[in-house]
Amino acid sequence: MDDPATPEDMERLAFRVSPAPQVITRDRVMMDFNEAFNALFGYRRDDLLGQSILRLYPSMADFEAIGNRCLGWLQRYRSYSDERFMQYRDGEVFWARANGYTLTPEAPFGLMVWHFERIDNPIQATVRLTPRERQISAYIVNGLTCKEIGRKLGISHRTVEVHRARLMKKLEAKNTAELVSKIIVLR
Repeated sequence: MDDPATPEDMERLAFRVSPAPQVITRDRVMMDFNEAFNALFGYRRDDLLGQSILRLYPSMADFEAIGNRCLGWLQRYRSYSDERFMQYRDGEVFWARANGYTLTPEAPFGLMVWHFERIDNPIQATVRLTPRERQISAYIVNGLTCKEIGRKLGISHRTVEVHRARLMKKLEAKNTAELVSKIIVLR
């Protein structure tokens, strides 16, 4: 018996069940996405359909800064990639690699396809952080104390305090709120 599925049905199925988290955006509004994308961010389909992708960013400042940088790049090239903080449904902030491709080069954000993946360590940053500093920074932006971070990592809270102090110095932060803000927009 022949398979009654049309090529369009097969393409739609392949997109829906692909293990790569993908989203299609129109002017930075999520128009369609696959199951892996929902799982990556912890949302149900109805929670995100037709919503601004801002919903997945930890802050408006991050959304705007990435958007400006991305737009500048897409005006010259059709694809864009970076590493950034994104936000899970429960508020957890995590490192993600984003790869976007515009289908409308004359208006880059007009119609885009994006692929996201969660990563443990960013490849590059303007401020060079050690792997341990990157690890601790992810816990700091999620509001954990030095003692809580120490317990999670199996290290002394004093060691965490030393790493936190180094982060504050490297990022020129004067207080915790400023540190969190600078970690979130860190590239």
